[in-house]
Amino acid sequence: MKLYEKLAGEIEQLVAQGVLLPGERIPSVRQTSQQHKLSITTVLRAYVKLESMGVIESRPQSGYFVRARAGDAQPAGLSMQASQPSPVPAEVHVSRLVLSTLRSIGQNEAIPLGSPYPDPSLFPWERINQYASAVARRNRDWRMTDDLPPGNPQLIREIARRYLENGLVVDPDEIIVTVGATEAINLCLQAVARPGDTIAVESPAFYAMLLAVERLGMKVVEVSTDPYDGIRIEALADIMARQPIAAVMVMPNFQNPLGFQMSDQRKHALVQLLEQHDVPAIENGVYNELYYGDAHPSSLKSYDRKGLVLHCASFSKSLSAAQRVGWALAGRYRGKVEELKFLNTLTTSSFPQLAIAAYLQNDGYEQHLRRIRKAYAQQARIMAAAVQRFFPAGTKISQPQGGYVLWVELPGNVDSMQLYRRALECRITVGPGRMFSVSHAYKHCIRLNYSYPWSAGVEQAIILLGKLITEFL
Repeated sequence: MKLYEKLAGEIEQLVAQGVLLPGERIPSVRQTSQQHKLSITTVLRAYVKLESMGVIESRPQSGYFVRARAGDAQPAGLSMQASQPSPVPAEVHVSRLVLSTLRSIGQNEAIPLGSPYPDPSLFPWERINQYASAVARRNRDWRMTDDLPPGNPQLIREIARRYLENGLVVDPDEIIVTVGATEAINLCLQAVARPGDTIAVESPAFYAMLLAVERLGMKVVEVSTDPYDGIRIEALADIMARQPIAAVMVMPNFQNPLGFQMSDQRKHALVQLLEQHDVPAIENGVYNELYYGDAHPSSLKSYDRKGLVLHCASFSKSLSAAQRVGWALAGRYRGKVEELKFLNTLTTSSFPQLAIAAYLQNDGYEQHLRRIRKAYAQQARIMAAAVQRFFPAGTKISQPQGGYVLWVELPGNVDSMQLYRRALECRITVGPGRMFSVSHAYKHCIRLNYSYPWSAGVEQAIILLGKLITEFL
């Protein structure tokens, strides 16, 4: 047996024995060369052989990883039951915590595991900047009226076409372009509720939606949410029967932070409940394009027949975070949202709207999406395997069906805020669970971002986090 064949056989056996798990990075060519005292050429031939056998796969600028195959055991998901929050409305005070954690992301070149933003290196920002420059050169006679709500007609047309490609026919006249999805959510909430009103949210809930409630002086009631199936419709129905609810705020697809995708049946049932009580829903669909399955997921908007669903989305998570271009499909509240958009920020700049419209029209948006979906799905498996391997026993993790965040429930009484501060001293950021609730129900949970390519630095950060958690235990 030749040397490269012997090395390939040894690595294949380690994979078969479970020493190397699916999604894990294996030692680099140089490391293996030094460890086994083999030439780099020999190691490369062994890796090429393993790759041809489907045992490992190479990833540009990341190295070699054990390939996940059909029948491979997946990391254990959350075994906890659906959350059981208090049904009593509560005031929201999360803005200071969120602001401080977001500020820490860029400090001292910290590993951004706590970042809510996707890795910008995966986005075609150079191409979009080229379009923006071309638009600026061609539009020297720019007028402010070009930016007035509802937005640039060319971009609105491209957004409507994208929905059509994904199986949903929308009226272009319903689309209102906003400064990212955050503005869309704030405008929609302001259109349907007033200060002091109670808003029903998932538990845990994406903190951007809690911030919108806090900003407008409203209260929230957290609704029991299943880590696999989403908001419990029967629990929401019980709350709506006992107290007035001005609106429901949900993320049916790849919810941040749990990552679940509600089934079509449950989405339909949720819309039927809303229609029964004539209560509007603000649907956050920013991750809808980042699915790991074979087909684009449906949205609540797909089942809306009475204009009660105000659907919000953006390109910030799928194409370009720098341009801050989002939109709202506001249903029966379209006129009010457009008026509030004008009063809130007056306009959304034409240049980023036209740049993104040009990209959608001329470049391969779907091809780009397929690339980042594949990257996120692979990195989700790697992150889950690493957390399972290096965090202490009793750790539970979510099973995201899309997006790029992993929800981690820590064992014992580990306080995620203490972990956050200690990790920051080690130049690592995490998302503490307290940001996702008005209570302290998730103080032992953290959210991790896996959009960045797996590297030695990220792996060492996970190993160190595991050691810190063990120390707290």
